[in-house]
Amino acid sequence: MIQDLKEQYGTIFENELINEIVQVGTFKEVPEGFKLIEIGDYLRGMPLLISGAIKILREDEDGDELLLYYLEKGDTCSMTMACCINDAKSEIRAIAETNAKLIMVPIQKMEEWTAKYKSWRNFVFNSYHERLNELLSTLDSIAFQKMDERLVGYLKEKARVTKDDIIHNTHQEIAYDLHSSRVVISRLLKKLEEMGKIKLHRNYLEIIQL
Repeated sequence: MIQDLKEQYGTIFENELINEIVQVGTFKEVPEGFKLIEIGDYLRGMPLLISGAIKILREDEDGDELLLYYLEKGDTCSMTMACCINDAKSEIRAIAETNAKLIMVPIQKMEEWTAKYKSWRNFVFNSYHERLNELLSTLDSIAFQKMDERLVGYLKEKARVTKDDIIHNTHQEIAYDLHSSRVVISRLLKKLEEMGKIKLHRNYLEIIQL
C-alpha cells in the first residue's frame, strides 16, 4: 500500500504524512460498478483514489440521475470531505467506473492534518477548486449545449477516463448519466453511427472518430 501511495501522492505529500495515511487508512479494492457511497449515507471516511476511476452522480426528486464528474487516480471528492467535516448525509452517489483501488481516511484525521501539514491543506483546497470547475463545466454543458453536443462530450470523457474506445453501457444507462430519455439518446447515437463516428453493438458501442 505504501508504494502505491508514494507513486500517486509522493510528489504531493511528505513522507511523514504518507506514513500516517498508511497507519490509519483502510485500503480497498472495488470492482467496476461497485457502489461506494449512497445518497443519504453518513460518511466516516474520505477516499484517496490510487487507481481506476469513480463517477459521482446526483439524483433529483424523481430518482433520475445526473453525472457530475469523474474522480481519477490522485483525486479525492470535495463533496465527501464537506459531508465528513459537517457530519452531514451524503448528497451524492459514488460508483466505480472501472476496477479501482483507494484508501479511506478517517474523519478525525482530516482536520488534524489540515492544521499539521501544509501539503494536506493545499491538497484539500486544490480538490475543492478542481471539483468546482468540473461542476461549472457540467452546468455550462446543460445550460448552453444541445444534447447531441453533450452526448459527444460524454463519450469522449468516458473513453478518456476508462482508456478504452469501447463504451460498455446501454442506451438507458447513458440516458441516466445525461439526465435524458433512452429514446432521445438512441436517436442521437444512431445519427452518430450514420456519420461514421461510432459503431453500435448490443449493450455497448465503439468509438471510431469523435
